[in-house]
Amino acid sequence: MIRLMTMAGAALALAACTPNGGGTASAGSEAAMAGETIRYETGRCFGTCPVYSVTVRPDGTGSFEGKQFTAVTGSRDFTLTPAQYRAFADRLAPYRPAQGEQRYEPGSALCPNPATDMPSADVTWSDGAEGTHHLYYYYGCAMGEGQDMRTAVRTAPELLPIGAFIGERAAGR
Repeated sequence: MIRLMTMAGAALALAACTPNGGGTASAGSEAAMAGETIRYETGRCFGTCPVYSVTVRPDGTGSFEGKQFTAVTGSRDFTLTPAQYRAFADRLAPYRPAQGEQRYEPGSALCPNPATDMPSADVTWSDGAEGTHHLYYYYGCAMGEGQDMRTAVRTAPELLPIGAFIGERAAGR
């Protein structure tokens, strides 16, 4: 009996050392294992685009702050499942800068001939071990090329349980 308990304990200890108990970890679950926090903030547009920030953590806690044109103004805490966190992290992962900051904004080489009066998204990944990674994305930059990034960044919040806080989205935003 003692031998069986020792073997079971060793198996659990080994499983704890590998992501997903020995399976292949996705980018989002790797981030969750590392304790990464993701902050997503929208910017104003010419019109009634919702302006808010949301912060999610791999422990299932999140906070929402409605600033303008949202159903809820002020701060609200919420919970999310590990699957929701992973889906959100995975949606944004391809656009996370390898290090530092990446800005898609009018006037930069990454944003030729931008459309005007569009909203933006500002995403910050924070991790004590790797530091901070930052993506600023102005939606007017991708009116032709870059539609995949535009769609991924714009729709990522739909994967979180915050729809009631945001309310109706402005058409086409």
